[in-house]
Amino acid sequence: MTADLAVHATPIPGLLVIDLPVHGDERGWFKENWQREKMVALGLPDFGPVQNNMSFNAERGVTRGLHAEPWDKLVSLASGRILGAWVDLRPGASFGTPFTLEMGTDQAVFVPRGVANGYQALADNTTYSYLVNDHWSPQARASYTYLNLGDETAAIAWPIPLTEAIISDADAGHPRLAAVTPMQPRTTVILGAHGQLGRALQVLYPDATPLDLADLDLSDAEAVRAYPWQGVGTIINAAAWTAVDAAETPEGRLGAWASNVTAVKNLVDVCRHHRITLVHVSSDYVFDGTRTPHTEDEPFTPLGTYGATKAAGDALVATLPDHYIVRTSWVIGDGRNFVATMRDLAAKGVTPSVVDDQFGRLTFTSTLASGIQHLLTQRPEPGTYNLTNEGPTLSWFAIARRVFEIVGADPEAVSPQSTAEFAAGKTISPRPEHSTLDLSKLAATGFVPPAADALLVDYLA
Repeated sequence: MTADLAVHATPIPGLLVIDLPVHGDERGWFKENWQREKMVALGLPDFGPVQNNMSFNAERGVTRGLHAEPWDKLVSLASGRILGAWVDLRPGASFGTPFTLEMGTDQAVFVPRGVANGYQALADNTTYSYLVNDHWSPQARASYTYLNLGDETAAIAWPIPLTEAIISDADAGHPRLAAVTPMQPRTTVILGAHGQLGRALQVLYPDATPLDLADLDLSDAEAVRAYPWQGVGTIINAAAWTAVDAAETPEGRLGAWASNVTAVKNLVDVCRHHRITLVHVSSDYVFDGTRTPHTEDEPFTPLGTYGATKAAGDALVATLPDHYIVRTSWVIGDGRNFVATMRDLAAKGVTPSVVDDQFGRLTFTSTLASGIQHLLTQRPEPGTYNLTNEGPTLSWFAIARRVFEIVGADPEAVSPQSTAEFAAGKTISPRPEHSTLDLSKLAATGFVPPAADALLVDYLA
């Protein structure tokens, strides 16, 4: 009777052993070597393989490895028997941890990126198969990390002594563990790196690659494809057309669609091809503001061009299996924004009129960046998550008066006006009346944003 399909953990984090049911009769046998739905349900990562390689070993004693490669792979046997050996060459507490398994055709092993893989054929005519989730290339080969088969620290107990084994000169010359540089994790790219959110993200991700339009035109599909994405694990897209009113002009419509839709499509294509996690920042403008608070599953009802382009971009990102759409509103950070403008007007003694019929919550970029980092660390279900600061829903007028109060100016100097009065004689985008976002889904992941007012005081200090 064949064993049931099962997945087992090992001492190396992420290295998994899979028991494969093998069905045999007088003709031979059959097995499902890779069965996405069943294996993912049992805990195997949905790693998206794109290439299958086979290694034939004519003689017992052929020994290969140890190679840590820049992709994940599922290794198994089509015939024969091996001692498989794996050593963690990723930085961290498990660096150097070994694991071995004598295996035949009824088992497979999932090997995560950065874990060195090797084996010794224990039977003639052993055929070794590995299913990988990136295409091999000379450039990829240059990023391998190697460990010597005879490393004394890993101390692999090869059944056939290495002095009697068949080993290539290249494998025999690999370094010992003490001389190995760990394979670094896949990197993060921050798009829109010099904007308000981009600057806050760089504080939390100092090793990330910062990119702006001058570095890469995201609306240029060829340029985006040509960028060296090999080794990138996460893209945080903080780039967007945010000139809401200008988007209602003929030239602005072109720019908004190019930045918020065409560019996003190009990113989605790249992320799908390279298995990159995409974090995309969305907006309350995808809604018409007739409901409050807005939940993540509320249907799109944009009022203007900016909102329509953001909604279209969200729909594109949602087609990726590994994505987070972070929907926010009323962003305040290092740069031009409403709070900074009100502070400057107060300092100049100006008495502004501010709309009192649009309602929502502020979002400070420090909170927004921290929430994104939380999602990427905790890895809840992919999807959309609302993210603003906590606190009562306020109008722009109420926030302006609060700014004046905090900086020591007379809040009565701020007078209310309607959106219609503000818009008179201007080309502006229609605004949602209610922009408050429901934060319960994010809170369920363990992230509760701080109150907006406390951060407003700190910001103005």
